[in-house]
Amino acid sequence: MPSPVFSAAHTAAPAGLSLPQHTPLVAAVRDGLVESVHYGSALALAADGTVAASAGDPLAPFYPRSALKPLQAVAMVRAGLELPADLLALAAASHSGAAEHRDGALRILELHGLAPTDLENSTDLPYGTAEREDWLRTGGSATRITQNCSGKHAAMVATCLINGWPVQGYLDPSHPLQQLVARTVTDLTGEEPAAVSTDGCGTPLFALTLRGMARAFGRIAKAAADDDGSPEAAVGLAMQQHPGMVAGDGRDVTGLMRLLPGAVAKDGFEGVQLVGLPDGSAVAVKISDGGDRARMPATVRLLEALGVETEPLAGIATAPVLGGGHEVGRLLATDFLNHLSAPVNEAL
Repeated sequence: MPSPVFSAAHTAAPAGLSLPQHTPLVAAVRDGLVESVHYGSALALAADGTVAASAGDPLAPFYPRSALKPLQAVAMVRAGLELPADLLALAAASHSGAAEHRDGALRILELHGLAPTDLENSTDLPYGTAEREDWLRTGGSATRITQNCSGKHAAMVATCLINGWPVQGYLDPSHPLQQLVARTVTDLTGEEPAAVSTDGCGTPLFALTLRGMARAFGRIAKAAADDDGSPEAAVGLAMQQHPGMVAGDGRDVTGLMRLLPGAVAKDGFEGVQLVGLPDGSAVAVKISDGGDRARMPATVRLLEALGVETEPLAGIATAPVLGGGHEVGRLLATDFLNHLSAPVNEAL
């Protein structure tokens, strides 16, 4: 599906562009008054694959962005990629750019006789605020290794080398690696992509539904719980064992996996959050305006719909609203669980 061409002259959405029917999920409350509202869609899948709860427009296609990385990692393991668990977790990461992340990406390359010049991802400074400041303080600049997807890209060129595929041009949608990724995404989600685009780092990006992505994360988390020796289990276990490699210190995704044993969690730019659970259930959230701060409040509220004990997640389930340096309100999930559409699985 071709993308509409945008330019500075555009002042309105192109004719015929479909807008998802999102619903209020998260509100910023300041001294008892709702100051801002984040709309979005949410879905919880039960262990048997039926829809346990939904809100908004869970079947509207969206781009999962970096939440696709665990699926891409599964594809690479299916293609014969073998890495130590910490490096496999990095292959599924949007890392903060700490020394362990940069060194990890370099280790993947060195294990396969490759170099940073073989990478074709975009250049960037470290994603984490502290990590970026430290990097700049030492004279660092934007590089491919410091870009938050470097672990995935290092794993991609390694997979190409293992299979005798061309390393140069590995991001082309027609490349054997990307064809394998596309097939794997369809297998894990049970869906054909509604559209294909390009992610910020340069990899092909598939438009899917919250239901499809939840299905994939449930499969990965259950395989890890069963420790069944599959590529899904390898990726899920690596992420669980090394949550700091998946994101980094102070990041909520790392915190969630540390606080909720057995969970496989991954965020994505533009307000995307996925969590798979050991029994195969899963939750998926898309925040309409892309607001990163709204991901976790909605996610924790949705986990409650699956009966998950969320008290350990209280520290990441909300955030203070400050006035004069003091807390005067909170970022809170709305009561969207009280207004969920009936879980009619024939429709969903």
